[in-house]
Amino acid sequence: MTVEVRVVDDPTRAATDLLVTAAGNVALSGGSAASAYELAAEIRPDWSGIHVWFGDDRAVPPDDELSNYRLAKETLLDRLSVQPEVHRIRGELGAEKAADLYDAELEGITLDLALNGIGPDGHTASLYPSAPALDEKGRRAVAAEAKWEPFVPRVTMTPPVFAAAKLLVYLAKGESKAEVIRLAFADEPSPEIPASLIRGRRTIALLDRGAASQLPQG
Repeated sequence: MTVEVRVVDDPTRAATDLLVTAAGNVALSGGSAASAYELAAEIRPDWSGIHVWFGDDRAVPPDDELSNYRLAKETLLDRLSVQPEVHRIRGELGAEKAADLYDAELEGITLDLALNGIGPDGHTASLYPSAPALDEKGRRAVAAEAKWEPFVPRVTMTPPVFAAAKLLVYLAKGESKAEVIRLAFADEPSPEIPASLIRGRRTIALLDRGAASQLPQG
């Protein structure tokens, strides 16, 4: 459960550096990761040999403004000269059906890199505080009820998938994240703070000074 905390001037650039050297199966997220995707496309326009997955997505069509796939498409995929193999969560089919299909597609897959964010309530992917999905042991993807805006049904990878990831990277910026960062990486793990439980085989937290301001010093 050890986390390698890196406090850097530019966490986005640090995340980009990991993205552009990744190989194999890479799981993307939404939110603040978009700026890392744009930079990654500039630095590495050829993503041949990469399989792109999504740690979670909302149960919406791929062109919906709430879609993590659409975010990745506009900020990363559309800017590449050579495309990766993309494994999209088919949210337009509804959360339950999309989760079943994604669970089957993930069979036998080990993530080489998962890039995750942390929500203000401590959620990561669509694993929300004290949600049933935190106790999932058998499935690789499940439908999830949104506990944070926008309140749209979701599909998320499960804790066992992230636990098997060779490298799990958290990206967080700003003093507004300082308390939840402390709860996730310095306090005792708790299902009330899902990011405190979700770890890969190796886990790195990329933080700026604001986000890290409540962590113990030294």
